Amino acid sequence: MVAILGGGLVVMAVVMVLLWFVQRRTANAGIVDVGWSLGVGVVAVACTVAGSGDPMRRLLAGVLVGGWSLRLGLYILRRVLAEEEDGRYRRLRQQWGAGFQRRAFVFFQLQALFAVAFAVPVAVVASNARPVSAAEAMVAVGLWLVAIGGEALADRQLAAFRGQPANRGRTCRQGLWRYSRHPNYFFEWLHWWTYVLLAAGAPLWWLSLLGPLAMLVFLLAVTGVPATEAQAAASRPDYRDYQRTTSAFIPWPPKR
Repeated sequence: MVAILGGGLVVMAVVMVLLWFVQRRTANAGIVDVGWSLGVGVVAVACTVAGSGDPMRRLLAGVLVGGWSLRLGLYILRRVLAEEEDGRYRRLRQQWGAGFQRRAFVFFQLQALFAVAFAVPVAVVASNARPVSAAEAMVAVGLWLVAIGGEALADRQLAAFRGQPANRGRTCRQGLWRYSRHPNYFFEWLHWWTYVLLAAGAPLWWLSLLGPLAMLVFLLAVTGVPATEAQAAASRPDYRDYQRTTSAFIPWPPKR
């Protein structure tokens, strides 16, 4: 399994170099998110194929992580092709100035490393020799459906809101966005608990916690909420009120 992860790191490093050249040509660094989400899926599925654990557990994990990867990667790709560069990366271009391309290259390579790191929880599942029970499978699939369904719904609701010219410069408070400022982030984080459930009983099961814990840190403290909210507060006059009344992460009834 170490060899699979090591080989995946080499492949992802090369892929991110190619995507760095793509963003130089297109001036859209959002392509790195496409590479990360699809890259995690490829490396993780490779781990399930090469793993020595219970075949049904490996098959289940491979299908779930592959489905998550394809949905997220293709969704981001459509946005990259149809919209201008994400505000987070536009802000980085301004902040980094003339050094943007050099720093972007390092950033892209870090995403290659993170893609392999997020495949580790699935690698743990793939090493779990204990036969998966029907109850385990049902709970894992149920959690996955709630997480992926919630994230997809939040994405669709936001896209529909932004697609109306009258909403330009306004904050979406419809559907799931009424209860959380970042419902897509919440359901993305929830998804990673699927592999914690499937890893239960493996010798190194605790490594599966890397998925939800690392994702929580990235979303709440690094590349997720801070950058997104800074951009939103600077471009939408009503966003400060939205921050005061609406939960930042976990869906919750808004304050009056």
